[in-house]
Amino acid sequence: MTATETGTPVTTASNEPTGGSEPAGYARSERLSALGQQHGALAVLVIVFLAASFGLDSFATGDNIANMATSSAFLAVVALGMTFVIITGGIDLSVGSLFALGGVLAAWGARHGSLIALLLPLVVCGAIGLVNGLLVARSRLAPFIVTLAAMLGARGLLLALTDEGADTYLIGKGSLLAELGQGTTLGLGNPVWIMLALFVAGAVVLRRTRFGQHVYAVGGNEDAAALMGAPVARTKIIVYSLSGVLAGLAGALNAAWLASGVTILGNGMELDAISAVVIGGTLLTGGLGYISGSLVGVLLLKVIQNVINQIGSLDSSYQQVVSGAFLAVVVIAQTWLGRRRQLM
Repeated sequence: MTATETGTPVTTASNEPTGGSEPAGYARSERLSALGQQHGALAVLVIVFLAASFGLDSFATGDNIANMATSSAFLAVVALGMTFVIITGGIDLSVGSLFALGGVLAAWGARHGSLIALLLPLVVCGAIGLVNGLLVARSRLAPFIVTLAAMLGARGLLLALTDEGADTYLIGKGSLLAELGQGTTLGLGNPVWIMLALFVAGAVVLRRTRFGQHVYAVGGNEDAAALMGAPVARTKIIVYSLSGVLAGLAGALNAAWLASGVTILGNGMELDAISAVVIGGTLLTGGLGYISGSLVGVLLLKVIQNVINQIGSLDSSYQQVVSGAFLAVVVIAQTWLGRRRQLM
């Protein structure tokens, strides 16, 4: 990290330490801080997984791992879109409602074929995400307020489609949509493979494309990004649209897995997605984030939930307590590491 990036004064050669060990120590300490910020959640995941494997007989079984992977896939797809949004310095509170709406739209559209069932949630939820992006980027409204309004609007549309939740649309067996949600390949559910493919694509886009550079630039310093010629408004519009599309897709896959569009799903999912992204090393202030870290954050939350369920003597609400504690620790650690790297 250079002096101009951190905003600290540039040090002249005469003011630098004469010994070679101190600058080397600074560089090593900075690398360790960066590794801790990027891979800290992975280390915790490995420790928790190994401890649960030795302590719980039914944890490390093939069926349990496959079930955890499938149930994690839907939240992971939502968290993928949230990662792009948070890296730009924004937030999307509408993804939970869009997830539920996508599931209902997919189940409703299944009566007209699998293609309609897949496209309908992507188009509708993507359109809501597009509106979010336009209001945030063009009207310069606060993302919190815009996406909160979208959350309420999407939930209202969901209730209107289901007659206040009285109607439940089913997905028939044997359709392509049902196969996507319920089928397995190499022992893992198809939603897991779809999720992994999306994460690989997301990592390539974020790290290897000009658009990905713009995402980081907008989150790091919006004014500086505009001065460098980055399309700030267009980047924000795209990431919010992407978040809506992925939330709708996750809802459609979940509906296919359950063979129905369940209206009560998605409550609080936006908070789970934000937690997973932040636990994975993405800064809430924007400008720094990792696609792989978001996946690790999702897996960590799901493993903790599974461990608590298998212990049996603990109420499921403890999962929220542990998740909240993890989130608080991670945010504190991120703040400390960020300040330490700026002082180097």
